[in-house]
Amino acid sequence: MKKVMLFGSGGIQIGQAGEFDYSGSQAIKALKDSGIFVVLINPNPASVQTDEDMASRVYFEKLIPEKIRPILEEEKPEGVLLGFGGANSFELGTPIGRSSSFRDFT
Repeated sequence: MKKVMLFGSGGIQIGQAGEFDYSGSQAIKALKDSGIFVVLINPNPASVQTDEDMASRVYFEKLIPEKIRPILEEEKPEGVLLGFGGANSFELGTPIGRSSSFRDFT
């Protein structure tokens, strides 16, 4: 793979742990070290993942299908990583996977 999209963690709130931000940051580092272009979609500009030295490209958008589909169509990643943003990312898996726009370029 040369390009993947990662759905990042949302805002950290009191009572939430930061493990999704940490695991996503580590995933981005490992992917980039492997020469993979990483497109991050993350609604939280205060997360570690969105640091300018992390992902290859960052979109600050809500993790909802209406915002994700146009970015998928533009970026045309070879894969999408859902496990680094918590429930919001997981919940996007089914509607994005069923989306004809995603199947058109995978």
